[in-house]
Amino acid sequence: MSVNRVTTGAVPEESDGLRRPLRGRDAELAFIEARLDALDRGEGGIVRVEGPAGIGRSRILAEAAAAARRRGTRVFEGAADPDGQFVPLGPLLDGVLAVKGPLSGSVRLRDLATTPGQRFWLLQELGDRLRETVRKGPLLIVLDDLQWCDDLTLLTFHTLAAGLSSHAILWLVAVRRGSVPSGVRTTLDRIRRAGAHELALGALGDRATAQISEDVLGAAPDPDVLRVARRAEGVPQLLVELLGSLREDAAVTNENGMARLAAGPPAPRVLPSVVRRLDQLSDEARELVRTAAATGGPVTVAQLAELLGRSSAALITAVQESLDADLLAESGDHLVFRQELIREAVEAGLPLPLRQAFRRQTAGRPPGIAASPVDRPGPSEGPEGSEGTAGPGDAAEADRLRTEAAELAATAPGPAAERSLKALELTTAAAPERPRIIAETIPLLWQTGRAAQARELGASALAAGGLVPEDEALLRLALARLAVPFDFSEAVRQARAGAELPGISVTARGRLLAMLAVGLSMSGEHAAAERIAAEAWETAAAAGDRAAEATLTTVRSAVSFHRMDLTEAFRQAERSAALADALGISTSLWVPEALWHALLSNTTGRTAEALAVAEEGIRITREQGRTAATRMWLMTRSRIHLETGRLTDARADAEAASAGTGDPGPGNLADVTLRYVMLRVALHTGDRRTAEAYAAEARRMRSDGAPVVRHFGTWMLALMADFEGRPDRAMAELDEVMTSPAESRPAYAGLIDPADAPVLVRLALRAGRHERAAQAVALAEKRAVLNPGLTFLAATAAHARGLLDNDLASLLRAVRLYEDCPRVLARASVLEDAGRKLAATRRSEAVPYFETALALYARAGAERDVARVRRRLRAAGVRRRPSTSGLSDAWPELTAAELRVVRLVARGLTNQQAAEHLSLSPHTVSSHLRRAFTKLDVTSRAELTRLVRHRDSGE
Repeated sequence: MSVNRVTTGAVPEESDGLRRPLRGRDAELAFIEARLDALDRGEGGIVRVEGPAGIGRSRILAEAAAAARRRGTRVFEGAADPDGQFVPLGPLLDGVLAVKGPLSGSVRLRDLATTPGQRFWLLQELGDRLRETVRKGPLLIVLDDLQWCDDLTLLTFHTLAAGLSSHAILWLVAVRRGSVPSGVRTTLDRIRRAGAHELALGALGDRATAQISEDVLGAAPDPDVLRVARRAEGVPQLLVELLGSLREDAAVTNENGMARLAAGPPAPRVLPSVVRRLDQLSDEARELVRTAAATGGPVTVAQLAELLGRSSAALITAVQESLDADLLAESGDHLVFRQELIREAVEAGLPLPLRQAFRRQTAGRPPGIAASPVDRPGPSEGPEGSEGTAGPGDAAEADRLRTEAAELAATAPGPAAERSLKALELTTAAAPERPRIIAETIPLLWQTGRAAQARELGASALAAGGLVPEDEALLRLALARLAVPFDFSEAVRQARAGAELPGISVTARGRLLAMLAVGLSMSGEHAAAERIAAEAWETAAAAGDRAAEATLTTVRSAVSFHRMDLTEAFRQAERSAALADALGISTSLWVPEALWHALLSNTTGRTAEALAVAEEGIRITREQGRTAATRMWLMTRSRIHLETGRLTDARADAEAASAGTGDPGPGNLADVTLRYVMLRVALHTGDRRTAEAYAAEARRMRSDGAPVVRHFGTWMLALMADFEGRPDRAMAELDEVMTSPAESRPAYAGLIDPADAPVLVRLALRAGRHERAAQAVALAEKRAVLNPGLTFLAATAAHARGLLDNDLASLLRAVRLYEDCPRVLARASVLEDAGRKLAATRRSEAVPYFETALALYARAGAERDVARVRRRLRAAGVRRRPSTSGLSDAWPELTAAELRVVRLVARGLTNQQAAEHLSLSPHTVSSHLRRAFTKLDVTSRAELTRLVRHRDSGE
């Protein structure tokens, strides 16, 4: 589909007609400015802006166009529209012909566009006109909503972009995330292979959400308003519409410079952008989406077919259309909304009796069982749809559903969550058991990937008030557990508030204190965690609570780790993992304790054990449908892969674990795992753009409430500064951490991994900060002395000492100690340093060290490190291509993981089959395959298969 809509040069207004500042996109705008700087120097190119509906793609394009105009750059803007009249090449022609001083020959160009058989001449003439224009100065061509462009526009765009690549033309195109027509996908693949820059717009963070809330409401949001704003999940369009509707309905008041809710949590409301997206659907797809919204949660195609009175096969087209529109997504055998707020907005547009009827029909029934025509009314259905009282049958049904949910929780949390939600629906707001049901539902929703919904459910219950202390304690315990992966400080706040409630049971208090100790430990407040853990231990012992004991044993392990007693830390971690395993994952207060065991195993050099534990955790949690736990395990495994030099695997796991639509925010656990991993991988591979994006995340982390997140952010920024050749700046970033009080200082003086001690020493010496280098060496040596059984730590200390003293003997000792160590990058680093030292006086002896380092870096996929060592080899007089033992001679471009996937695909396996064969996720297989396609310059499986046969035959 194509259109003839033309955008103007103005920045788009919001739905209320006001133009507001662009919030939360500093890194993206800086990237655009850098590309405009390059354009001013005569360097053209393509930038592809991608993101989901409402994320702000058009706004980024408008800001870029405005920035170009301020520089005096000519700008052509065009955009597609699904509701427009079909005009071949409409978006592109309208963009280049509808500005002041249009291209010469515009009438002829339009005639050629609408005349069959004239495509060749059209491309020739349009190219000539653009060459004429660019002679007068650089040109920015903006093309929005590529997913709705006609085939001729797509062909013209990628043909002209390729043919004019040497000219000062910057093409800035935007496309919706998700499924797009095949012609659009082909175009995107072609421009990617041509070197297009990709700018992926993600959800806004809490800071930007708060700023936009203040812009819309005219006052800073209080916590309750901010909690409502977070329901937009960082999508600017939804956020502005949600807040605007609150303002228009007087649901928000401004008191003393703060925006507050006038009453309780606001009811769901219709949102204009959701209405427009529904209107773009066919009648069948629109009916299906509305029916799915009315059911109130995940729904199977079979259930929708029953509700709509059709066969499942008859819904295939409508289901696919709703998925392509990015309204619905697949979750196992269920369909779910991409965002709960969208579901509520769709449901809010339906008559109340219809919503209630649909929910009764789907409540408590397994997929495929038709609803009875004599369903009993639910507790909230009165003659006017007002709240009533639950009858005996409702209470009995709710009890049955709660019992089923409890039985299913340990092995099938998805069905358990649905039963718990249905029980909640059958329970009136005034029922005394309602808070307990909410507390039971929250962890089930979290485990199945619906954390934002879980948090909103708990927050609403607390805001409603009137809770007895025990019920409030259980709610706060559930919210503290929920907060652990996302917001360490929030976990501490909820657990502390619950533990301070008067008159609560010993068991509830013990569990809250245990969660408080976990939150403090994960935040990096080690001394406070130790004090609370001691108190919690006594309380848990009095209650005979083994679940709290498992959690507290993990805290004891973390305290020992902070004291650098890794042997004791490991002993306690093994004990906590065994306790949690014996109890079952559903009763654990920190799901699962084995995560810490795996991370600690890896840190202490027991990598094979750590990897085995992580892979088993991923397998089990996937089988059980525990989305949250699976993501936590993927984050853990990404750290293991990074530290063992499997950079491609590390990046694939980090990408697979990236935040889902049900997450309430960026996530502290993600900060200290996947975001840290992505930055380190980008630095090793020389991917500046990705590194800069995650450095921006690190700047946010620097202001987090949790000390450990601030420390991670500091180390990430120091590494980025060193990457940029600014060692002074790197050390300035670290100064605060390295001089902080011992009780709040990270275990390794600002480091994330003990193997980074040599990195810190090297960085400090480059900055002329000898005292900081000496401090790092002293800590590395102390750690090795305290843990004599861990050879890896002795190797790290020897490496750090060799760098500080410029001592070859220490470096060679480290080389020997690292020989059996799985830390590939750490071993390659000491080999490189030993070679560098030898090269100063004994050049020929340095070469074997450099060549071994090179092979290890190449095996890891560390392209930047490979390039550096090759320069050292050239300086040492080596002109031949060095040997890379351990890699396949026939496949020098690929890592071992990529090669395994390539060979399976060449045998005809699908991504899903390859994933099952290799015990990987389909996402990881797709990541490997995508990178292999890029490295091998192939565009199809058939082409890949031919290449595999050719190379493996030795021809």
